[in-house]
Amino acid sequence: RLTDSMAACRVGLGYDIHRLDSGRKLVLGGIAIESDVGLIGHSDADVLLHAITDAILGACGEPDIGELFPPSDDTWKDASSDMFVREAVHRASCKGLAVQNVDTVIIAERPKLRSWKESIRRNVAEMVGIDADYVGIKAKSCEGMGPVGEGKAIEARAVVLLRQSSN
Repeated sequence: RLTDSMAACRVGLGYDIHRLDSGRKLVLGGIAIESDVGLIGHSDADVLLHAITDAILGACGEPDIGELFPPSDDTWKDASSDMFVREAVHRASCKGLAVQNVDTVIIAERPKLRSWKESIRRNVAEMVGIDADYVGIKAKSCEGMGPVGEGKAIEARAVVLLRQSSN
């Protein structure tokens, strides 16, 4: 049985993966990353923001990103994924919920993301309306294993904590 304090918190989990190809921009966390390859997708294919969007939507009991922004709808062709995150935050807000914490992992063999993590962290924080101290951005590799390790894809995972808003 949930106590009132437990019911005031919700956790969501998000995941995404996209293939890499030349001739596309690489965007992660809404930041353009210098790279000779980019992610293939209907929108800007920002795997990190897609994972964060799904985590927020899941935490507040909303449909997933593919249902709300289907790739079959040309409205979302080449769309900036920050629109998806902001819509998820809005839907949470309409239910009286606010993002408290975001923790993420980007799994990529290349490019190395160390120099981009702080910019990504600050951009994500601004998008969801929290201080950057409450956003975690980690980068890992697959040590040459699987499609990510072979440099054919990038994946991301995100966990968010939503809390009952005081507004």
